[in-house]
Amino acid sequence: MSEALALVDSPFGFELEHLSPVIGTVVHGIDLRVVPNEDLAEWLAALLVERKVIFFRDQAISQAEHIAFARCFGDLEVHPFTRNSESHPEIIHLDNDRDRPPRINVWHSDVTWRDEPSLGSILRAIEVPDVGGDTLFANMEAAYDKLDDATKAEFRERRAVHDNEVFLSGMYSRGVSEEKVAEMRRDFPPTSHPVFRTHPVSGKKSIYVNSTFTRTLEGVPQDEAALLLEPLYRAAWNPDIQCRFKWQKHSIAFWDNRSTQHFAAADYWPAVRKMERVTVLGDRPF
Repeated sequence: MSEALALVDSPFGFELEHLSPVIGTVVHGIDLRVVPNEDLAEWLAALLVERKVIFFRDQAISQAEHIAFARCFGDLEVHPFTRNSESHPEIIHLDNDRDRPPRINVWHSDVTWRDEPSLGSILRAIEVPDVGGDTLFANMEAAYDKLDDATKAEFRERRAVHDNEVFLSGMYSRGVSEEKVAEMRRDFPPTSHPVFRTHPVSGKKSIYVNSTFTRTLEGVPQDEAALLLEPLYRAAWNPDIQCRFKWQKHSIAFWDNRSTQHFAAADYWPAVRKMERVTVLGDRPF
């Protein structure tokens, strides 16, 4: 391993490879086929809060082991809009190839359209392109810290409305009936969250709006809200608060949806990229 890499020993004897100063750490030497005991799970959870996203290489685990690892951090979500595993509905299949081009190359935090969005997502690489298909992660606490005082004051008490129209539109394009789409819209109505979220563990504030699921600001006309929100959306694009992860087969990424956004580069089409994701339930933002 290159001496240029930032390696730090952990209390458990693992090597920690930091991918950037403010976000992203690879944990080397751990075997996720073995369910972490309470002490290790607590240490990993603390590392996640500190480093925002943690990665693992060479983890040839089964779907059941993927779920068992995720359950160490909370109850799991069954996503209502995605293609889920028949045997393990907590697992989302994210498959792209020539006939299914990638379309999630936008900065976002997962399921912010829920009243209680997720704590974090755990993504496992099944098949990856030789080149391309990296995922970028942004530390939205660092993004908040970089805002000027006037912007912080402007949005301190504001709330933003989030919805799942991107999924509902996808249902229409797949030919799902008007009745079924209307049912899903009733079951999962828009919700609102603070523009600046406070992390329930660290107490730090972060920018908690994204162009994928945030629709408007409460009490503000949508066209005016779009202009106000645009600079906050752009905050994730700053390379100073990012890391970039090159996937390999059997790599795993575990990111904190409460303090990060991510962007899946769509530069590999028509190559094949197959991933599986499990999501840990979270709580209501404040």
